[in-house]
Amino acid sequence: MALSLRQKQTQCIVRMLNLNQPVASGGTADEEVYKVLILDKFCRDILSPLIHVKDLRKHGITLYFTIDKERQTIPDVPAIYFVQPTSANIERIIVDASRGVYESFHLNFSSSLPRSLLEELAAGTLKSDCIHRIGKVYDQYLEFVTLENGMFSLAQPSTYVQLNDPKAQDKDIEAIIDGIVNGLFSVLATLGVVPIIRCARGGPAEMVASALDSRLRDHLLSKNNLFTEAGSLGSSFQRPLLCIFDRNFELSAAVQHEWSYRPLVHDVLGMKLNRVTVHGDATAAGGGGKGKGAVKSYELDDSDNFWVANSSAPFPKVAEEVELQLSKYKQDVEEVNRRTGGQRDIDLDGQELIGNTKHLMNAVNSLPELTERKKIIDKHTNIATALLSEIKERSLDSYCTTEDDMLAKGSIDKNAVLTILRGKGTKMDKLRLAIIYLLASETTPQAEVEAIESVLKEVGVDLSAFQYVKRIKSLNISLTSSSAGSRNNIVDWAEKLYGQSLSAVTAGMKSLLSGGRQLTMTRTVEALMEARPSPDIETYLLFDPRAPKSSSVVGSHSKSPFKEAIVFMIGGGNYIEYGSLQELAQRQQPVKNIIYGTTEVLTGLELVEQLMELGQKMGLGGLGPSH
Repeated sequence: MALSLRQKQTQCIVRMLNLNQPVASGGTADEEVYKVLILDKFCRDILSPLIHVKDLRKHGITLYFTIDKERQTIPDVPAIYFVQPTSANIERIIVDASRGVYESFHLNFSSSLPRSLLEELAAGTLKSDCIHRIGKVYDQYLEFVTLENGMFSLAQPSTYVQLNDPKAQDKDIEAIIDGIVNGLFSVLATLGVVPIIRCARGGPAEMVASALDSRLRDHLLSKNNLFTEAGSLGSSFQRPLLCIFDRNFELSAAVQHEWSYRPLVHDVLGMKLNRVTVHGDATAAGGGGKGKGAVKSYELDDSDNFWVANSSAPFPKVAEEVELQLSKYKQDVEEVNRRTGGQRDIDLDGQELIGNTKHLMNAVNSLPELTERKKIIDKHTNIATALLSEIKERSLDSYCTTEDDMLAKGSIDKNAVLTILRGKGTKMDKLRLAIIYLLASETTPQAEVEAIESVLKEVGVDLSAFQYVKRIKSLNISLTSSSAGSRNNIVDWAEKLYGQSLSAVTAGMKSLLSGGRQLTMTRTVEALMEARPSPDIETYLLFDPRAPKSSSVVGSHSKSPFKEAIVFMIGGGNYIEYGSLQELAQRQQPVKNIIYGTTEVLTGLELVEQLMELGQKMGLGGLGPSH
């Protein structure tokens, strides 16, 4: 069984768009019904990477609106609502139903509708005498955004700040954990699997694993059980592994600059929901694509074969491939012209005429394919040009190389770092490099750190994020070097000062990268999937929601390796980790299947902004004089 989250979620949405009726193999309902679709912002983002606007008409959707906008009455048409189960959305639905805006209301909630809100809906529609307009109410369990076949986001912003906020109350933390569990439950319900759960001891990872284990156990006892995988797939079915990590486990992967195409497009051009916006004439922009030229927006998903083939490649190879594809395209166009042109003055006999007609037919048939190829080449030429402009403007290649040397090879050249900090690049680029410098080695001489801080101040960088990471690092060193008794005191003090999620598990401080570019997280996932004893995972907890109720178990569980895994990062993930896990899956024999998920997808800049916010909450850092 291959876990295909994108396919499963798309199927659920297509069924919902067809009034939750069985859908024919062609992807549309047997009977054509014209409908209106009403979304809130969150559910619009769920649909955006899966179904293009032009495809909605295939499912009878003639109009779509956001729920918070005023809408005209369309009395003879059924409406499909796809919204989060919130009190504000319930109130709006009651108002729409009481006004008779649509003929019937098919209500689909992205996750389970709580009893209190169901009662609010029933009471409101009864009071307004419009309950007859409510056709059906469905819990869809789609509270997540699928970006690629093997990648999803819960779209829960600022989770890292909220979990690490020193002023966060227990109830705030519990609400965040509950939201994460809700999203993960939706993912598992859509896939129809109950996994074996593994996580490090302590911090948010254990809190989420424990709460998810309880949620799954409770659900498995209910009559309307969404998980029937063992019964339907027979004894050969093997459950997947769910590995849960906390962002503090490997902070460097969320901060570093990256040279591969997909992370670079995300980090530099700000790709959101598989869409990126660049200037059509980026070369005229003169710096970062911010000048003249028409703004163009592009979809980057599995319908783009160039993106599928090259998204993991280093940027220079992508630039070469764009040139190669353009050259091939020109050759093919010339070949079509050669075969169909230049024969006006020649008398053709019957045989030649048939042959020439065939050439013309072939040319006509090849035109759509050539046109599509040219569109894709133009798209990636514009994207690559915009990237190149930013790389030159900010000298991003030197940031990537220096950070890679520090993280992968452990070679730290303080003078090289200082030179780059005084050179090109945005303030955030410089801050990210300085943070990588801190994270790349276990010990950093005080004089070196002061020299780095001094240069950051010179160029006007806010030091709060740098100071925050420095405090966390020194705290982790204290934790790992102290005795058990004093360690407990430090943890108690640290949790009061730094928030609930400070993790004593700091594998990221030692050997951040090993074996070339393999991340610590990837190496840990590999060990967990192989189910072999390993120092990396000997203290990891295990939760099995299908096993008799007991406390979590430390140590390995499965005697055979896992074929499939879901890896989830609390506090913000990125395309660097996703790419690293896909490489791991592809190099296994046979190839394994790994899905990567996170609370939100963050660029390095966005994660550093969250570190900065935490530093400021703790009164650390401040601005340099020339900011």
